[in-house]
Amino acid sequence: MFDNLQERLGSILNGLTGRGALSEADVSAALREVRRALLEADVALEVVRGFTDRVREKAVGAEILKSIKPGQMVVKIVHDELIEMLGTDGEGISLNAAAPVVIMMVGLQGSGKTTTSAKIAKRLTARERKKVLMASLDTRRPAAQEQLRQLGVQTGVDTLPIVEGQSPVDIAARAVQAAKLGGHDVVILDTAGRTHIDEPLMVEMADIKKKSAPHEILLVADALTGQDAVNLARNFDERVGITGLVLTRMDGDGRGGAALSMRAVTGKPVKLIGVGEKMDELDEFHPRRIADRILGMGDIVSLVERAAESIDAEKAAAMAARMAKGKFDLNDMADQIRQMEKLGGMGGIMGMMPGMAGMKDKMAAAGLNDNIFKRQLAIISSMTKAERANPDILKHSRKKRIAAGSGTDAADINKLLKMHRQMADMMKMMGGKKGGMMKQMMGGLANKMGMGGMMGGGMPDLSSMDPKQLEALAKQAEAAGLTKGMGGLPGLGGAKLPGLGGLPGLPGLPKKK
Repeated sequence: MFDNLQERLGSILNGLTGRGALSEADVSAALREVRRALLEADVALEVVRGFTDRVREKAVGAEILKSIKPGQMVVKIVHDELIEMLGTDGEGISLNAAAPVVIMMVGLQGSGKTTTSAKIAKRLTARERKKVLMASLDTRRPAAQEQLRQLGVQTGVDTLPIVEGQSPVDIAARAVQAAKLGGHDVVILDTAGRTHIDEPLMVEMADIKKKSAPHEILLVADALTGQDAVNLARNFDERVGITGLVLTRMDGDGRGGAALSMRAVTGKPVKLIGVGEKMDELDEFHPRRIADRILGMGDIVSLVERAAESIDAEKAAAMAARMAKGKFDLNDMADQIRQMEKLGGMGGIMGMMPGMAGMKDKMAAAGLNDNIFKRQLAIISSMTKAERANPDILKHSRKKRIAAGSGTDAADINKLLKMHRQMADMMKMMGGKKGGMMKQMMGGLANKMGMGGMMGGGMPDLSSMDPKQLEALAKQAEAAGLTKGMGGLPGLGGAKLPGLGGLPGLPGLPKKK
């Protein structure tokens, strides 16, 4: 979502850091470009004005212009103000109230309230070990209540039985009563939406609020709606009083202006962001990490967290045992490729690595994208069980059959086999170490971040950590200079991924000439 803004701001700020000295005119010219970039990204005008005024005030002081590296200081000021605009500290959903805690979901029709309600319910059930009850108050949209019931079945979360003819206010009261009787910790009320804000909608929301006394009122907004989302947030906050925001479709190709504006305009924190359609694709909003990503500094803590969640411990242990015996067949290679896909593919991983944002574009220009891995998985899937276990038996006739079955040619199959041999050699060198290739990479990265002691040199088990331990983990990463500070800012040398140095020699990719 922030790719265009990242590219624009990166080029502007790199122009500053490349100079030995700065004048006030240089800073003003750069801030004009920053202002234009933010406006083009659909950030609200009042937010842009405040942002550029604060940066200018700090950036034209004598201590900046006369410092040893003034360009770097300006970049740091932009970074700090960006964090301030997004909200200094991330805030999750508050459950600090007497059970059952009522969470009321509000927003316009089509913003993703029902799906987000189910995602939050699954998150609270899996991570917080809470017993959750979901209730649909949408009596207008056809099959809205049935949709939530189906999502409840899919996620294993209780839903309130549907009673025809009840009003939304009555359903809300029945949901709270049912939660009390059923021993539920949390009630999620999925309210009805409209195509636009109108008086009956606001009256209904106010009546539901009065009847159910929600602890959290979360406004669900589509991140692709641009500046109109800011007006939406302001109206709902004035009439109903929201406690936080949830932005959906943050994985889209929108400009990201809503995410940057809504916190500044309403003063309410963005608590969660939807990053995909699947039930587990809901992330907490961390202002510092988003700011780091926008300025091309990467988001290594989120990458570590995502790896910890996606890597299958049992499969990793089984692969470690095979590697200890020097075995690495095409089934293992397919598992490694799928593991990379779970982490967001090559582009997703590159975008979260400090100093690697530019590498992503270069690889795309060279035709190196996730389609290569999809093609390789298709080739492996077209092989027999014996061929996957023993690639050496693949002769011309077998390759011809596999090529026909996977829609590829013999050259693609030969490239895959060459990549497998290179990976097998690498795995043999790593034989006896715990975990797969991605796990080894993340474990080594953890050591470089100064978190090796906390992680035991391998992947952290973030699922078993409490919020305070996770916060300590993030602070250690920041202290190591990978997620905060000037070490990874654009034009300051850009911290590279330890041990990869721009990914030379990654199996299957062409080497530098």
